[in-house]
Amino acid sequence: MSSSAATPSLQVNISSKQILAISLPIALAILVPQINFVINNIFLGALSAQALAIGGITGVFYLIFGVMGQGLNNGLQALISRRAGENRIDEIGILFSQGVIISLVLSLIGISFTYFVVPSIFHHLLQDQARADTVIEFLKIRIWGLPFLFIYQMRNALLVGTNQSNFLILGTATEALVNIFFDYSLIFGHFGFAKMGINGAAYASIVAEAMGLLVIYLVIHYQKIGARFELFKHFSFKWNYIKLILVQSAPIMMQYMISIISWEFFYILIEHRGEQSLAVSNSMRNIFGFFGSFTWAFAATSNTMVSNIIGQNMEDKVIILIKKIAKWSFGFALAVCILLNVFAHPFLSIYGQGEGFMQEGIPVLRVVSIALLFMSIATIWLNGVTGTGQSNINLGIEFIAIIIYLLYAYLTLEYFKLPITIGWMCEIIYWITLLIPSYWYIKSKRWKGKRI
Repeated sequence: MSSSAATPSLQVNISSKQILAISLPIALAILVPQINFVINNIFLGALSAQALAIGGITGVFYLIFGVMGQGLNNGLQALISRRAGENRIDEIGILFSQGVIISLVLSLIGISFTYFVVPSIFHHLLQDQARADTVIEFLKIRIWGLPFLFIYQMRNALLVGTNQSNFLILGTATEALVNIFFDYSLIFGHFGFAKMGINGAAYASIVAEAMGLLVIYLVIHYQKIGARFELFKHFSFKWNYIKLILVQSAPIMMQYMISIISWEFFYILIEHRGEQSLAVSNSMRNIFGFFGSFTWAFAATSNTMVSNIIGQNMEDKVIILIKKIAKWSFGFALAVCILLNVFAHPFLSIYGQGEGFMQEGIPVLRVVSIALLFMSIATIWLNGVTGTGQSNINLGIEFIAIIIYLLYAYLTLEYFKLPITIGWMCEIIYWITLLIPSYWYIKSKRWKGKRI
């Protein structure tokens, strides 16, 4: 008997119940580490304003590599979801194992780049050379968490792609708790640990990522997911599957990297405005991560469900499904927007900065809250494109949006030297620029009949 006949179907339907069953566990899984990031920045803010500012630069840089893994994750997730929709269960374990091999190679590249190329980049780009030295020292520690992060993301692709997203929360909850404990212990020197300052946050994050990976590995083992999909049977190099994954994932990885590199450029422009503006902008990054958790969860759901139903030959249901997911995403984002505007002062006060920080931060917060609304719709349609398997279209859309984003950011912040509130409006422009072509492409139905 074939493995597909011996296992229950992994095919999905397009009901709201199914959408929420997949997306809410993903949202919780994303939300927990974002809470972790916010608490991490609270600790850094308590250490000094400079530490909070440096946290913004280093956080965005590490995110560049993090989204490489996320791009690989999304491409692999689309492939696994397609095989689940087609009920070709026997290929899921092979795809997963080859994804792990690719992730290990990418992590080696990331570590090498950080050690041999990054120092000259930051010494050239940052005006404060002492700050550049601190950033480089931090990153040379932090980057060693990359292999744990990448393999962890491959396991996420497996669980989401096979409609078992409810298990994600266990790994992320462990990661968050471990990170909070070691942040407190290593940054400030509690519980017998040496006081390491900002570098303590780097070590804490590495330990947390390793523990999160360990827990999700145990979940996969004890839930017999590994045995069901024969995850550990196919770790020999299989070029045809490697090529398939890279063809699907490379454009998404490039898309995400371009997006975050542009964000790093934006932060460098902000750094020219001084420490307070950089600290304010770092807090805005936390807002995007924390309050965007539901949006990114619905986006992942759009990717996996679109791919799954296409695998079931239900292409006529794709637009109906995306619209339904977009409504749920916008509803959550609207609630967040209202909360952020009503409680702007209490939220920003958690960073423990002065009144100048509050006065500069609240107008930016209001702009960011509006950007979250556009983001809540744009990401659903864009990830719907990913689910169709046309990841090269994603890259083209991202490229156009980034050019507009960078041009606006440079003109407002560097050329005309306008307030950072005006500069942050680039986020609204960016998400609108992503939404329009994504919506048009899905509605055009040019993706129909294409297979991955």
